[in-house]
Amino acid sequence: MLITLVRTALLYILVVITMRIMGKRQIAQLEPFELVIAIMIAELAAVPMQDRHIPLINGVIAILTLLFIQVSLSILSLKSLKFRAVLDGSYSIVIANGIIQEKEMKKARYNLDELLEQLRLKNIFNVEDVEFAILETSGELSVLVKSQRRPVTPQDLEVDTPYEGLPTVLVFDGQVMTSELEKVGLGEGWLRAELEKLGFQDPAQILIASLNTEGELFYQAKANIKGEGQ
Repeated sequence: MLITLVRTALLYILVVITMRIMGKRQIAQLEPFELVIAIMIAELAAVPMQDRHIPLINGVIAILTLLFIQVSLSILSLKSLKFRAVLDGSYSIVIANGIIQEKEMKKARYNLDELLEQLRLKNIFNVEDVEFAILETSGELSVLVKSQRRPVTPQDLEVDTPYEGLPTVLVFDGQVMTSELEKVGLGEGWLRAELEKLGFQDPAQILIASLNTEGELFYQAKANIKGEGQ
């Protein structure tokens, strides 16, 4: 039993490290060759877990070999456009100038049901609202809505808007993010003073607190803890 637990833990750690090295991709965003390698790695890890008679090193070597292949192919695809096209394929324009491209859909083996479903998932319920739709190599659908159908933006109205940057998280699950405070030129003393104004004596009482680019402090207390603004 102990041997099985150790083998399982080692293979789990190896697979996690392998997937991290492969890069940050969601399953739906994996290219075909990446998906094949991910499935093979999962299978190779499962076999030594189930059969103790198979040496653990066999599974480790096989997984590392697939990792080497995946990294090598990724590097080659970065350096060569032709190799990338062969490996990943190319996108298909399934709607162009508001017209569904039947030939492209047949080539991609992509039917109308799938097209309409992907459009609905993007809150587009009328095909006539679409100017262009591109079926990416990952299977995702990118859509450009007709200009007349898009929501009005401040730019359309010629309205100036203030700069909006990313908020800085100062407290995360009760922990003071010292490095983030330093980035905005503030200290923990300032943070504690601001929280005291809101009725909190300890940052540990805060679930999350962040500072936006306008200097406004957003916070949310942990459950069952109340401050002045809660």
